[in-house]
Amino acid sequence: MWYNEKIRLVGIREKRLFIVQIPKRIASGLINALKGGVVPRTGLGYIAVGRSDEIDALLKDVAIAEEGGAFFRFIVGRYGSGKSFLLQTMRAHVTDRGFAAADADLSPERRLCGTKGQGLATYRELMKNLSVKAKPDGGALPLILEKWIDGVRNEILAEGKITRDNTFFDVEVEKRIFAKINGLEDMVHGFEFAAIISEYYHGFRDGNDEKQRNAIRWLRGEFSTKTEAKECLNVSTIINDENWYDYLKLMTSFLVSAGYKGLVVMIDELVNIMKISNSVTRQYNYEKILMMYNDVMQGKAHNLGIILGGTPQCVEDTRRGVFSYEALRSRLERGRFASDDVKDLMSPIIRLSPLNYEELTVLTEKLAEIHGVVFDYEPKITLEDRIFFVKAEFGRVGADTNITPRERIRDFIELLNIAYQNPEKTLAELMGEDEFKFAEGEGEGSADGFEDFDL
Repeated sequence: MWYNEKIRLVGIREKRLFIVQIPKRIASGLINALKGGVVPRTGLGYIAVGRSDEIDALLKDVAIAEEGGAFFRFIVGRYGSGKSFLLQTMRAHVTDRGFAAADADLSPERRLCGTKGQGLATYRELMKNLSVKAKPDGGALPLILEKWIDGVRNEILAEGKITRDNTFFDVEVEKRIFAKINGLEDMVHGFEFAAIISEYYHGFRDGNDEKQRNAIRWLRGEFSTKTEAKECLNVSTIINDENWYDYLKLMTSFLVSAGYKGLVVMIDELVNIMKISNSVTRQYNYEKILMMYNDVMQGKAHNLGIILGGTPQCVEDTRRGVFSYEALRSRLERGRFASDDVKDLMSPIIRLSPLNYEELTVLTEKLAEIHGVVFDYEPKITLEDRIFFVKAEFGRVGADTNITPRERIRDFIELLNIAYQNPEKTLAELMGEDEFKFAEGEGEGSADGFEDFDL
């Protein structure tokens, strides 16, 4: 029985697991997002529960990228199982470790490649959401460029050979910048990328805001024609559907030269590729994944991590999913010895299992505390109440296979809302106790079906 083997919570000494000062603005954003069934972009550390094994595995990859390596992973789980939550949690982890992070959700308008600029649209979304520790909510590209220029200036000043008020200081800065940029010119499209960085510096030095804006627009992939780019920046190349991944690698190298550890790219909603009705277009997108996968795994990319998120069907379906592309299936398919019970977290695919009973019980305490912060009250839901909720949720028909963490979180926040507005009612009354039936024989062996457990 699950209550004997997994959670064993009755008899826990009542103690607060989550006593922390959380800003009301963040608390409100968390509750509103979770109630709406979406993953909040900020404050995830306040509600993070479980997934420690998966996070540890990904952080080992990040450590490899920090040393100049690269990694490519798929995060696979059902809708509402916590894929997006894990990706956003990793975004916070990697920025804390000195990386830049960029994330995007695929959609009918955003793919990995397409005939109407869908691949470029994904690149634009990644650049829009580019985050660093000092700017965690995206839009960090201007900050990164300015930090890079300041770093070059400070490097020259630290050598002590020339001072800032010296007539030749700007000349020395420009020489040093070109020396650093030259390292990028050896890469594919590196010459054009270096020219744009140089243009940005000239705008920065001369106080020319328009030139700086144009350089940032180019780096974000916002120029639609080569003619426009030629007029504004004197370069005849633009970022497009075919070359955006090359520029992503160039951006990674630039980030490293600016003092960051590297770049981690997170692309969610892979299911939108499976939904493409045209089989040729769908195969082209899978071919793009294969190219990126081979590039990373063969050591051609450095300081770069790529994480794709999707459902089991969009990966394992052999007719329309990732596995319909034989070259990918043969690389990603699970081997003989791994199973749902014996996981291999070092394989390219990490499959998410549902939150267990203990993890959900701890999560409900955190949510109750945050709910109290939002509405300025002291939560009165006790440990026994939370256990009752968890037992009821897992006792529902089909709970093991059909009910996701997202649904359970939404249920609990709804319960908190109702309890706050109806303080005279007990939790059992609010939940409709008579509606919850458990399998015959549950609860044998200990009081109320639980044993002692210390959190």
